[in-house]
Amino acid sequence: MSIGRSERLREIDQTAQWDVLVVGGGASGLGTAVEAASRGYRTLLLERDDFAKGTSSRSTKLVHGGVRYLEQMNFTLVLDALRERGYMLRNAPHLVHKLGFIVPLYSYFGVPYYGFGLKMYEWLSGKLSFGPSQVLSRGETLERLPTVTSAELKGGILYQDGQFDDARYAITLMRTLEDLGGVALNYAQVIGLLKSGEKITGVRVRDCESSQEFDVQAKVVVNATGAFTEQMLRMDAPTGRHMLSISQGTHFVLPRKFLPSGNAMMVPKTADGRVLFAIPWHEHLVVGTTDVAVPASSSEPRATEGETTFLSEHIHRYLGQTVQPSDVLSMWSGLRPLVRNGNESTSKLSRDHRVIVSESGLVTVTGGKWTTYRRMGEDTVNHAAQVAGLAAAPSTTSTLRLHGWAEPDAAVEESERVYGADLPAVRALGDSEAELNELLHPKLPYRKFEVIWAARQEQARTVEDVLARRTRALFLNASAAIEAAPEVARLLARELGRDDESRERDLARFRETAEGYIYRG
Repeated sequence: MSIGRSERLREIDQTAQWDVLVVGGGASGLGTAVEAASRGYRTLLLERDDFAKGTSSRSTKLVHGGVRYLEQMNFTLVLDALRERGYMLRNAPHLVHKLGFIVPLYSYFGVPYYGFGLKMYEWLSGKLSFGPSQVLSRGETLERLPTVTSAELKGGILYQDGQFDDARYAITLMRTLEDLGGVALNYAQVIGLLKSGEKITGVRVRDCESSQEFDVQAKVVVNATGAFTEQMLRMDAPTGRHMLSISQGTHFVLPRKFLPSGNAMMVPKTADGRVLFAIPWHEHLVVGTTDVAVPASSSEPRATEGETTFLSEHIHRYLGQTVQPSDVLSMWSGLRPLVRNGNESTSKLSRDHRVIVSESGLVTVTGGKWTTYRRMGEDTVNHAAQVAGLAAAPSTTSTLRLHGWAEPDAAVEESERVYGADLPAVRALGDSEAELNELLHPKLPYRKFEVIWAARQEQARTVEDVLARRTRALFLNASAAIEAAPEVARLLARELGRDDESRERDLARFRETAEGYIYRG
């Protein structure tokens, strides 16, 4: 049984000193906190918004080694990612699954070139391989990708990679952290660092719901704030150097008619140097991503006209269909914090992570990607344990089954499969009140009892938390999510004991945010 927010705040208040305090509730922060707690360290994670609010809920939904990094000769990153891909499937099979990807080829030269590269990709994965790659004839490619542009098509190559639900994986990591005895709290903003002399001893926190401020002591503080890494570094040293380039990636969500296939399509080279994917996900099609440098981080990045034009043009080029605004069910953008490496374009910057220890003892982890989150956490805790003088303990997370671990059941809809072993308890909420078995919206697969579960068990505090990250409604169909929002607000207010004014304020904030997910053309 999950505890409530007041109990979490009480535990934070009553703990004299934490071993490890992690700031940031995205993939790197949650991975670090799970790693620390699994080693027996007293661990607290604080997130100023909601878990996975930023980049970690806005990915391309891939668990992969990174085919294009082979071309960059970054074998270390590919090897690490392929190994971690295998761990993710093994440790969370209710959230991660294998998926076939097809590269359509429009020149005969592409067959040996990409065929050899993808065979190497398969070899590098070793015992954790997801399956063999194979060359497809033109006819086989058209059979598997029925809407792919056929003019000049020579054939294709099928290879195996992984897919997951990023935000649900993040929530599962939060639940795993608490299973291990750690504490996680969202809507808790770190507004300052506490120091004794030149060394950091904790943080100053603002509870975003009550506006109350309090101090938290810790042996070591970890900065895992993703695209906002430099903001926290400046709390420590205001004149610190710039170390990140921020890149933005945008996705369209389309009806499956654009690619009615159980396979994904991968275009290895586009105009901006990115790999472009068209991927089946929750009965929809995700197409992305772009790679555009942006000057600053934002909690709600918005697609540029250039990005939407790029996606529309490439959908027409490779799927032969013109995208109308009504076809785009949702549109989202995410930010990538990339470690600077000279004046290269963001598409060429490495996705390797970096761990930095400041003179004050602040441990910062940045860069990386979702697939390597566990490795990032392991490296970060190795450094943090040294800074804090914690008793050495080996990492066990490569074999740690995450909360809700369950073998996937093909008879269960994908939208419910993400609950894993918790699914019977989730469904049981509908037995207590018949109304809760109703769909939130006819165009969405989610039911009202999921709102109650999200509030009671998964720290959902707002309409956006429920519709964007506990369910994926906003990412699948923004208009339907907006129409479902009043009912979600009503259920959430009832569950959390909020008045009408608070409910309407929450609803208004969600509507303002959700408008940015609608493509106007």
